[in-house]
Amino acid sequence: MQIQTLDLIIFLAFTLGTTLFGSSFVRKNKNVSDYTEAGGNLPGFIVGMSIFATYVSSISFLALPGSAYKSDWNAFVFSLSIPLASVLAAYYFVPFYRSIQSVSAYSFLEERFGYWARAYAAGCYLLTQVTRIGSVLYLLALPLHSILGWDIAVIVILTGICVTFYSVLGGIKAVIWTDAIQGIILIAGALTCAILLLFSIPGGIPQFIETGSAYNKFSLGDFGPGVDTSTFWVVLLYGIFINLQNYGIDQNYVQRYKTARSDKSARFSALFGGLLYLPVSLLFFIIGTALFVYYKALPDAIVDTLKPDQVFPYFIVNGLPAGVTGLLIAAIFAAGMSTVSTSVNSASTVILTDFVKRKNKHLSEKYGMNVLYGTSLVLGLLGTGVGLAMMSVANVLDAWWKLTGIFSGGMLGLFLLGYMSRRVKRGAALIGAVCGVSLIGWMTLSGQTVFHHYMITVLGTLTIFCLGLLISFAVGLVASRFRR
Repeated sequence: MQIQTLDLIIFLAFTLGTTLFGSSFVRKNKNVSDYTEAGGNLPGFIVGMSIFATYVSSISFLALPGSAYKSDWNAFVFSLSIPLASVLAAYYFVPFYRSIQSVSAYSFLEERFGYWARAYAAGCYLLTQVTRIGSVLYLLALPLHSILGWDIAVIVILTGICVTFYSVLGGIKAVIWTDAIQGIILIAGALTCAILLLFSIPGGIPQFIETGSAYNKFSLGDFGPGVDTSTFWVVLLYGIFINLQNYGIDQNYVQRYKTARSDKSARFSALFGGLLYLPVSLLFFIIGTALFVYYKALPDAIVDTLKPDQVFPYFIVNGLPAGVTGLLIAAIFAAGMSTVSTSVNSASTVILTDFVKRKNKHLSEKYGMNVLYGTSLVLGLLGTGVGLAMMSVANVLDAWWKLTGIFSGGMLGLFLLGYMSRRVKRGAALIGAVCGVSLIGWMTLSGQTVFHHYMITVLGTLTIFCLGLLISFAVGLVASRFRR
């Protein structure tokens, strides 16, 4: 693949411009609140665009078209669950988090179950985010390596440096405003590509529909009751639990709720950011199916040798006009930068609020800012190191899914226990968490085939929630009998 000079200029100009723009916010961070909450004064639309950009990664930009190209639209069912989560977030989670004093998503767990619950959730979140940063940096480097021809390690290092630089200097304001810009570029790139691709197919949209239907490309999956394959219901259930976890207890989202200038703006941002992902993800699936139809009508020997995730980058360089290719590369890069910058900022906030300030509540603003700057830098460097280490992993996505399943599997169950029932005490929550996380770990590492791996998070969460409730009910019943 050979990229033209114009496209390279567009890509480099976007990267440099984003870095400089994000860094320009350094003078606006006068205290910890500015750095972590943007002073609670951002417009709902901008926050909503940031939530959308946080959700979309460069992996989605490539993996979803690759999935549709290889198989069908079964993975789109996951997107169908997002409206439910965003509505619940807007009317329940947003008011709840904006009513508490801490910017941390995990301070509530300490109030309900003790510091062990807060430390567990915060620690798991940090492990997840460092792994996420490294995974995204590495997986982002793969298509850019194919498109630009640069060394993978060089791309990982340069991307890590750029994003860490403006994340450290700019704080949450820089992250959200650059997210919003990157989100707009991402949407423009995907929409432009979908239109050009559909009209490049001989026969146009009718041929797209006819060939796609003939090869069952629009299928949403089997509607049967099986739980060992990715049926429609398994993917939908998995999506509901994962998105409740994202909107309900993920620091990336909770922190954004706090940055909006009013409760109304915060609710709008949750709805807007979530609902916007639905049509955009549909665009990605249209692109993937259109690629399949395009290369069926116009066979290319090189495409036959490519992996599904590599077909879209190949088309971007070889099938799009100059300028548009640069826009698409910038859009892919934008999605990756948004994900990494979000993780760096939210993780540094968790370190300050859940660990440093927890031990010393009377820290000076200067000391707090130094902690945020220092931890953001360290997290960015650690994530870059993980990205380089991922070069030796056989299957990065598989490793990521397993690690995040273990790290984050118990967080939603704990949150639901504390949020939905005041009767559950810390002992019952602890037993439920230990049993749920043990189940998740066993199902993840044992290679069991009774349940599809999408069901691991679902079953682990239900175990924590149901077991915590049952133990609390049983203890209460026994206690009431003794009182008699």
